[in-house]
Amino acid sequence: MKAAVITGVGSVEVTEVPDPTPGPREVVVDVAACGLCGTDLHILQGEFAPTLPVVPGHEFSGVIAEVGSDVTELKVGDRVAVDPSLYCFECRMCRLGKNNLCERWNAIGVTRSGGAAEFAVAPVSNCVKLPDSVRTEDAALIEPLSCAVRGYDVLRSQMASRVLIYGSGTMGLMMLQLGKLTGASSIEVVDLNPERLATAHKLGVTATAASADELDRPQGWDVVIDATGNAKAIQDGLGRVAKGGTFLQFGVSDYATRVTIDPYRIYNQEITITGSMAVLHSFERAADLFATGVLDPEVFISHREPLSSYASALEMFKNGQGRKIQVLP
Repeated sequence: MKAAVITGVGSVEVTEVPDPTPGPREVVVDVAACGLCGTDLHILQGEFAPTLPVVPGHEFSGVIAEVGSDVTELKVGDRVAVDPSLYCFECRMCRLGKNNLCERWNAIGVTRSGGAAEFAVAPVSNCVKLPDSVRTEDAALIEPLSCAVRGYDVLRSQMASRVLIYGSGTMGLMMLQLGKLTGASSIEVVDLNPERLATAHKLGVTATAASADELDRPQGWDVVIDATGNAKAIQDGLGRVAKGGTFLQFGVSDYATRVTIDPYRIYNQEITITGSMAVLHSFERAADLFATGVLDPEVFISHREPLSSYASALEMFKNGQGRKIQVLP
């Protein structure tokens, strides 16, 4: 089969690889669509994946093409979205129910072969069957949505919160959509990309700006979310949190990214700084939410490219073009 392979740091190619075969409790998915994500760029930079080469693609959906000998829950022809998370269920974090912090954490498309291929293997327990109302290709959005749901699990935000989001890419826009559902009184978005800000307006944002200085909020925001991973955005956002407010690090930064904090202010104003890592008990809920139409795929997915164009699609994503870019094997 054909697959995109990150062969080394800074190197990716589409090539022939062996067809996958399922273990007893695994299935083979005929991939319909695979979304690109900032994590893929980090893997390309030599981060996250402990060894290369690897087939990327942790946001994918498709049709069951083969089932393992002990699989009874799904059958060939079923349409599924796949949770890429792979946990050991044995370490201290897993025993505490914090599986996303698993000490032996792995993920399909990060440390194991993923969905940027014609076929991909997944444990049957990681597959969520799709209702008839959801298009198979669109369901690749469920994985990033499940990360956003996890972000709001961490926030536990109260009704009528004033929210500021840095970044209006796919994840920032998803946090905007969920913020509206959780009852935020206002949601404002900062981004340097006018095209992305235009999408935020289409989704009903309260206000947008190229800088938080342009927004009239002298007392700050109850919730500040970084969805960029960019040091300048993070540094600015930390200073925008209102008294008693929360800063959520949601965007994925490079390992070397550093910012400074003001410990006295954190103490004196009871500011919470927290993070949200990937998926935790949120994939099924995101699938249910997606089926309600919480996201319009035609708004969120800006490009659908062939698998053969994976390298150029990744370059488009790196350059900030569009919103969610998918490859269609």
